Amino acid sequence: MVRISRLGPESQPLVEPLCDLLTDAVHSGASVGFLAPLARETARQYWQLVLSSLGHSLCLWVAKLDDKVAGSVQLARCQKENGRHRAEIQKLFVLSACRGQGISRKLMAAAEAHARDIGCSLLVLDTLVGTHAETVYHHFGWHKAGEIPNYAATPDGELHATAYYYKLLAP
Repeated sequence: MVRISRLGPESQPLVEPLCDLLTDAVHSGASVGFLAPLARETARQYWQLVLSSLGHSLCLWVAKLDDKVAGSVQLARCQKENGRHRAEIQKLFVLSACRGQGISRKLMAAAEAHARDIGCSLLVLDTLVGTHAETVYHHFGWHKAGEIPNYAATPDGELHATAYYYKLLAP
């Protein structure tokens, strides 16, 4: 059974399982801001920074499958005065061994529900062009706004285009 929970800054005991999740994503080829091989200390510093930043503008949800961290997603609300109606979905990860079980759908549903609850009417995200993630986001009702060539490097360092997506939330 998959359980989704929102984490707070006190969630330091989950740093190591979150490091496993990030390492799995990077070593599986996900372009999520890191190059392979991902050093454990780099992953640990990343998650410690995320956990210390949780609050009003950054939220983190974790999916647990049989008490094991199987996925996560972040929601970063825009802090600009003219953008408080929008937020960005960041770092949707699902362990490669746990894919195909609806975990990403449950994580996205939690983030979208929270976005609605805090008054957001627009969500945005970006992902590497040509990946399975594009199919997933389209299936979840997201709309492609466009692409930027050579925007981000894959974990092996090769530059690829990034696609930007948006989703309008019903009140």
